Amino acid sequence: MKRHVALIAMLACFATPALADKKSDDSKWIGDCVIENKDEGQPADVVTKYCTCMNNEMSDDESRSVTEWEKANPKVMEKCSKDAGWTGK
Repeated sequence: MKRHVALIAMLACFATPALADKKSDDSKWIGDCVIENKDEGQPADVVTKYCTCMNNEMSDDESRSVTEWEKANPKVMEKCSKDAGWTGK
């Protein structure tokens, strides 16, 4: 039992920084997307939901911005627009 607890504690030490980096990276991508879409005439919560959805659909190793990526993936853009309640996109 002690081995299991020690193993879990050790894994948590290694996983926590990685998860924090991913969350930080996701926040950056979502923030950039929100800034790029702020003048699209949508409420801030709709833009944030849209950008979060788009970010979640992108692979972790994607190097394009959300805006660049959405142009190459119109079906995902449509899905995220619908899920976020975006009107006119």
